[in-house]
Amino acid sequence: MIIGIIPARYASTRLPGKPLIDIAGKSMIQRVYEQASKSKSLSKVVVATDDVRIFDHVVAFGGEAVMTKEEHPSGTDRCWEALQKAGSEYQYVINIQGDEPFIDPQQIDTLAEILDGETELATQIIAVHDCESLKDMGEVKVVLNKNMEALYFSRMIIPYIKGVPEEEWHLHHTYYRHVGMYAYRADVLEKITRLPVSSLEKAESLEQLRWLENGFKVKCALTNFESHCIDTAEDVERVLKILNL
Repeated sequence: MIIGIIPARYASTRLPGKPLIDIAGKSMIQRVYEQASKSKSLSKVVVATDDVRIFDHVVAFGGEAVMTKEEHPSGTDRCWEALQKAGSEYQYVINIQGDEPFIDPQQIDTLAEILDGETELATQIIAVHDCESLKDMGEVKVVLNKNMEALYFSRMIIPYIKGVPEEEWHLHHTYYRHVGMYAYRADVLEKITRLPVSSLEKAESLEQLRWLENGFKVKCALTNFESHCIDTAEDVERVLKILNL
C-alpha cells in the first residue's frame, strides 16, 4: 500500500502561513489534499504539519492530519515521523508538495507505477526543450543511466557538450529537469533520515544528493505535467492566470 503525505509548515520566509492562503475560494492545503485524494494509487492521504492552525483547518474541511515536530530539517524527515504515526502497513510513501495546489492526480499515479517493491527511492523528471530553462539555476537538471536511475542532480547544465555552442545544447541532447515529488520505500525512508548531511548536498543544496552519495538508487519517472509551485503572493496571481481562474 502507498500513503500520500503532504508536509505543511506554517513558517515561511517569503510567505508566512502559506498552506492557509486563499486560492480562488479554498486554502492552498485544501486544494493539494483534494487533488491528491483523487489519485487511484494512494490508500490514504494525510497532512503532516507542525502547526495547530493547519491541523485544525485540515480536520475542519474533512481531511486527515497529524502533528509533527517543528524542528524537522526537511519534508523527508517530517514524512518519516508522519509514517510512524500512520502505521507500519504502508510499503511506500509519496511526499506530495504542499505548495502545488493544482497538482494533477495522474502525476501521482505515474510515480506510483514504478514502485514495484525493488525501487528504493523515486522522483519525476520532465524533458527540457529550451535553452532558457537549461540556464536557469533554479531548475535542477538530472542525468540518467539506462535504467532510468539518476546518476546526478545539478543546478548546472549537465552534461556539457563539447564543440557545440551552449545555446544549441538542447538540440543535440535530451535534457531533463527535476520535478519535486518523491517516493520512498518505507524501510529506505527510515535509513535516509539517519544520514548526515553530505558534501555534495551542501555544495548544490540538494537533499537527494545525500542519498546518491550514500549509494541509494533514485528511479525516475517521466511526466508531462508542469509544476506550478507557490512561494510568494505574486506566484498566486501568476498561477491563477495560467489556469484561467
